[in-house]
Amino acid sequence: MISIKPRKQRYMLHNAPLHKKRKWISSHLAENLLLKYDRRSLPVVKGDTVKIMRGNYRGHEDKISKVNVRDQTVEIEGATITTAKGTKIAKPIHASTLLITKLNITDKWRRRKLESGLSETAKKEIEREAAEQLKAIEAEKKAAEETAKAEEVVKAAEKQKEETQESLKEEETTQTPEEIIKSETEEEKPEEKIEKSDAEPPKKKPATKKSPSKKTTKKKKEEGET
Repeated sequence: MISIKPRKQRYMLHNAPLHKKRKWISSHLAENLLLKYDRRSLPVVKGDTVKIMRGNYRGHEDKISKVNVRDQTVEIEGATITTAKGTKIAKPIHASTLLITKLNITDKWRRRKLESGLSETAKKEIEREAAEQLKAIEAEKKAAEETAKAEEVVKAAEKQKEETQESLKEEETTQTPEEIIKSETEEEKPEEKIEKSDAEPPKKKPATKKSPSKKTTKKKKEEGET
């Protein structure tokens, strides 16, 4: 920094280019790594195992999951905070509060920087560690692929079960052909009756002649006598 004033220092830190910000996201090495690589600190990389030295998660040790260059913070697996809604998110931690306990040497550019100025035996050890880390990463990828395939198989089986259940329900709801025929015949019968009634009107009964009653005969006789 050129100026001693905190205002100007903060301004330069905030408005610095990304290639400079990336170098500033560095942490101290543990004692064994300091003696091995003959370095005091290194820029942090995704995959480094780190120990938190200050804050609420002091003593927590896990791998780095993400490096935010713009914010100059780091996200560590297991270090989370709960929001007002109740969801859990990764807690952003500054790199100065971390201690590197194990380095990720899978990147060849990082290996070259570490190997510069070291003996041949140290270089061989670094290459051997890098090969072991690459094998471990490949094994993790294979395990993840197998678990993903197993989950896909389980999902496919569940879908088949759901489809079979739906088809069975549809079959239960749909009528059999015999029932359909019966319903059609029952519907046709009243129509036939109606047609017959329209074609053949009801026959009228012949009117029966009423025989004269006794009272009427008596009256006629009396009138004749008179």
